[in-house]
Amino acid sequence: MFPNSGGPEGATPLDPDEARGLKHKHVTTRGELDELEQANMQLGVAWLTRKRNGDVLTLEFLRKFHDRLFGEVWRWAGRFRLTEKNIGVAPSQVAVQLQALCDDARFWAENATWPPREAAARFHHRLVQIHPFPNGNGRHARFAADEYLKQYFGQPPIDWATGVNLQADSARRTAYIAALRAADGGDYGPLLAFVGA
Repeated sequence: MFPNSGGPEGATPLDPDEARGLKHKHVTTRGELDELEQANMQLGVAWLTRKRNGDVLTLEFLRKFHDRLFGEVWRWAGRFRLTEKNIGVAPSQVAVQLQALCDDARFWAENATWPPREAAARFHHRLVQIHPFPNGNGRHARFAADEYLKQYFGQPPIDWATGVNLQADSARRTAYIAALRAADGGDYGPLLAFVGA
């Protein structure tokens, strides 16, 4: 089993049961895991581009999309987490909070509460803050925010990484994590600047 350390800043550690959910027992390093997940995410994004219907602001869609992004790597992909993490709501509140977020995001779009990129940034932040899955929440939330922009505003995706690997330690990732933490405290300015809102 791969070591449960060495991930980038802000990565959520897996508990031993979650780590045992890895479908590929030959994986022993973080680099091997990253390669597998990247290949699976490409399949998930391809599924998303082929999908003709399905509202991003439903629990069913968000779960299915997580499964498409990570289901070839993890047995628990697409299933809400059952364990406490260093971030996120209590596991018993995941579905409730996620439904509230979907309802809020729909209201924001229907009532032009925020400009599109700000709405997407706020959606992304809350999705990460809820932390519905054992892992992959940031990547899932970035893609989901882009899909929200497309479906509800007809807008292009956010350039989250600006040419760098946002999963690797970098100045861009450090700024991203700092922006999310500032938003946790109610200051959305850094996150809005990060997404170009």
